[in-house]
Amino acid sequence: MAPSLERAFGGVIFDLDGTLTANMSLHADAFGIFAERHDLILTLDLRGRLDGKRNRDIFPILFGRELSEVDLTRYSNEKEGLYRDLSRGRLAPLPGLQALLDRLAERRIPMAIATSAPAENVPHTLGELGYAARFPVVVRSEEVPHGKPHPHVFLEAARRIGVPPGDCLAFEDAPMGVIAARAAGMTCFGVTTSFTAAGFAEHDAHPHATVADYQEYLARFGGWLGRH
Repeated sequence: MAPSLERAFGGVIFDLDGTLTANMSLHADAFGIFAERHDLILTLDLRGRLDGKRNRDIFPILFGRELSEVDLTRYSNEKEGLYRDLSRGRLAPLPGLQALLDRLAERRIPMAIATSAPAENVPHTLGELGYAARFPVVVRSEEVPHGKPHPHVFLEAARRIGVPPGDCLAFEDAPMGVIAARAAGMTCFGVTTSFTAAGFAEHDAHPHATVADYQEYLARFGGWLGRH
């Protein structure tokens, strides 16, 4: 049976990149520069299989071989440094996000972030958005046994806010993240900043519904939070 998409939820879990802000084009630009430097080939299909994964899971696929911890760290630092340089001063919250966060805070509904972003990127991106204080609970995939599409990061986020996973609402922009959130037992909305509804399905990811942004979410599904 499909879950009710307007029922009251006990907690809300957000992915970071592409979900709080439409920044995946900047990540793609950073990967493009990185790939050119290292003679790598990136395709749209490959992106669908990699977006949402941890860097330690991405780079061996990109390079087509196992990588040492030293190389993983070096490549991650290089690519993420490019992203931070490109994104500085260019990030903005998705439409409706501020209103959604305010309504959740008014109702004392706990929130968390479940992200594959490296440690340095989290304060950078949240700081650029002005949300560093809005999310005291952040769980990164590097902190759990397996990254997305495994559910561990979402399960840990639910544990930290003290809400059963089945009572959590999740927002994700990448197929791997949607698969992870659903595997955790959460109701998951796909945010179509990076993939269309058909694009999710092409990668065997099936959010319970898709929205372009949080304005659309509040208009269509936000009745449980009250109308302003």
